[in-house]
Parts: sequence; structure tokens; C-alpha cells
Amino acid sequence: MDVFHLRRLLRNKFHTIWMVVALVFSMTLPVLLAIGLYYKSSGLLMEQSLLSIIFSKDWRPLSGHFGLFPFIISSLWVTVLALIIAGPICLFSAIHLTQYAKSYVLKVMHPIIDILAGIPSVIFGVWGVVVIVPFVSQHIAPLFGKQTSGYTIMSGGIVLAVMIIPFILNILIEVFKSIPEELTEVTLSLGATRWMVVKHILMRKAFPGIVSAFGLGLSRAFGETIAVLMVVGNVTQIPRGALQPGYPLPALIANNYGEMLSIPMYDSALMLAAFILLIIVIIFNFISRMVIHRMIKIM
Repeated sequence: MDVFHLRRLLRNKFHTIWMVVALVFSMTLPVLLAIGLYYKSSGLLMEQSLLSIIFSKDWRPLSGHFGLFPFIISSLWVTVLALIIAGPICLFSAIHLTQYAKSYVLKVMHPIIDILAGIPSVIFGVWGVVVIVPFVSQHIAPLFGKQTSGYTIMSGGIVLAVMIIPFILNILIEVFKSIPEELTEVTLSLGATRWMVVKHILMRKAFPGIVSAFGLGLSRAFGETIAVLMVVGNVTQIPRGALQPGYPLPALIANNYGEMLSIPMYDSALMLAAFILLIIVIIFNFISRMVIHRMIKIM
């Protein structure tokens, strides 16, 4: 074996090893995060059961009561509302940009979407305080006969929807662009309208990708912190409507963690909140992957 051939084999072996190491690290990182958070929250779990903490409404940390149910419900309210608002906007925008608009429109929109995706969360939060909170207080709430300060689940949902729109929209654009143009051209040549092609061909072909985009958007929305914290009200209660204040899990952690490190049980409760947040996000992703897998089998 000559030196050149040996050197090439060694180089190939080296690259294979570091790529495997990177893959293993990527796969084990969520597990390591979960183990670390569970370990930090074990102090509280040794005194109270996980189910009693999750389903308890009583949040009085200084008295040893760490019920997380109001925070979990608030997180679900804000996240689902944001997805309801952002979902149709992203889907119809992606369809228009890839199927109806001129090619230069998509070229112009791509950098705009990227700019929106890169805006810091705190900027969205300030915009929410200045624009969305008064809008909800003065215009949306009176439509339902309610009086509110505007710091509500609705405000958090609107701000969060605007934040996740570029994230979901970018994925949906790539999903629709990945569908072969031959499918569209053949269907149009048979006399179908453009909307018929979108409805019966493209939507069916892109459905797994659409589910994946919404699943990733849901996971992204669930963990957003600063912007939602600034507009949602941060009141420890179970919200029974979108026009009531709430207190999502990320806001709870961000508001209290730095000040409560000296109180072991309080620190443990916040770590447990982070652990639950991680598990919920993993469950969302797992469900979306299962839906995609089943749809691919059906199709």
C-alpha cells in the first residue's frame, strides 16, 4: 500500500470518527438535559409526588406549595392560540408565494422573512406592550363585553403568533418548493384550475411537511419567554378565557430563578418546571412525527 493511499484511508477514518462523535452528541444532548433537570428537581420530588405537583393549583412557594397546573394551562392557552392565528397565515402565504406570485416576489420576501426571524424577542415584547396590549384592551375585549387591562392570554397569543410566523413560513415555503413542478404542469394540462391543483395535489403531497412545520412551530412557541412574559399579565391563576391574564411556564422560570437560588425547594420547583417544559416539547415533536409517519403510510 503506497503512502498516498494510506493517507487517504487515515483521513477518511478521521472524518468518519468526528462525524459519529457529533451525531452521538446531538442524539444524547436532550437526554443529558433531561437528566440534569431531573437531578436538580429531585429534592422536591422526594417530598411530593410528580402528579400532585402537576395537577395542584396551589402556588405558594414560601409555604412549600408548588402547584404547577396554572402555569401549564397558561402555556397551552398561549401556544395553541398563537398557532391558530399563525397557522392559516403561514399556510396561505406559502401557497401564494410558491404557486401564484411571480418569482421575484419570493426573492424579495425571503430576506424580509429572515429579518423577521432575526428580530430579538424583547423587541416583539415592547411592540406588544405599545401596540397589542392597548388594542386588546380598547377594541377586542369590548367586542365580547369584557373589561381588561390588555395584559392577557390574547395579547400573548398575538405577539407569539407574529414571532413564529417567519419560522413556520420558511419551512412551508421549502416544503412546497420541494414538490416536483411536473405534478402541477400535468394536472394543469388536463384542464384543472390552479386552485384545484393546490387543493387536490399539492396539499396532499405536502401534508407531512405541513404537519412537521406546525409541530416545530408549536414546540418553538411553547418555549418562548421574554416577549410573552411582557404582555401576558403574569397572574397565578387558571385562565378560563383568552381575555384573562395568565402565567406560562417559561415566564415563571425567567421571573423567579435568579432570585430564588438560595431557597432549595423553590430552586428545585423551578428546575422541575423546566423539566416539564422540556418533556412537553418532546411530546409535541413525537406526536407530530407519528402523524407524519402514519400519513406517509396512508399516502
